[in-house]
Amino acid sequence: MTNDALQLPGQTLTLSGGSTIPLLGFGTWQIKGDDAVRATAAALEAGYRHLDTATVYGNEAEVGRALAESGVPRDQVFVTTKCPPDNAGKELDTLKKSLELLQLDHVDLWLIHWPGSGSVNTDLWKAFIEARDAGLTKEIGVSNFDAALLDEVTQATGEAPAINQIRWSPLLFDAQTVGDHRDRGVALEGYSALRGGTLDHPVIVEIAERLDRTPAQVIIRWHLQHETVVIPKSVNADRIRSNADVGGFELSAEDMTTLDGLGS
Repeated sequence: MTNDALQLPGQTLTLSGGSTIPLLGFGTWQIKGDDAVRATAAALEAGYRHLDTATVYGNEAEVGRALAESGVPRDQVFVTTKCPPDNAGKELDTLKKSLELLQLDHVDLWLIHWPGSGSVNTDLWKAFIEARDAGLTKEIGVSNFDAALLDEVTQATGEAPAINQIRWSPLLFDAQTVGDHRDRGVALEGYSALRGGTLDHPVIVEIAERLDRTPAQVIIRWHLQHETVVIPKSVNADRIRSNADVGGFELSAEDMTTLDGLGS
């Protein structure tokens, strides 16, 4: 199969800061060393234009190397990295180190990787705003926050996160969570979509077989039709390509409702 045969999705979402994020991204959690270089290179070759990494993943250098060697223009790739709350007080140093490893002068999105305790989230968020205003990142957001924590940092600074990256799949779908984000103007991004039994769930498997698609493709397509960012990961080049080949079909309204119901 050539890349021309792949039907990649073209859907994007405009974040609150004005940046455009592709709904389909490539996740790199738990991919290390040469595997990270190869997998990221395979994703870029397949047509992914959104890469997701983090300080604690220990693979920013490899992701950056793959991007640098890919020949894909920097302005065509949306790059996300994340700062652990343990690095509170040295946020800018953390981001500058990430940029050095990624071989970039800025990232497109920088996230607080998970909530800290006490006043840490607010302190981190203020530093994130400074980093954005300094041009080190275009957008700022959070990960693993609930609605109360979103409100906490927003009320402390007057600025809401552009996006919240949380664990998400049809099995975790919750209309209240979707509404909470929509009401706050915070985009929803899901991770671990292909984990937690989703690929083997009989309802998902049935829909996939009926549409002559893989369960992974059905799950990814479900995210796209909800305008939820999704970042599937794999070290297998064929699977990386297959996961991106979701632009040539749509789930019916009935299938979407059925999949939504798996979370209840």
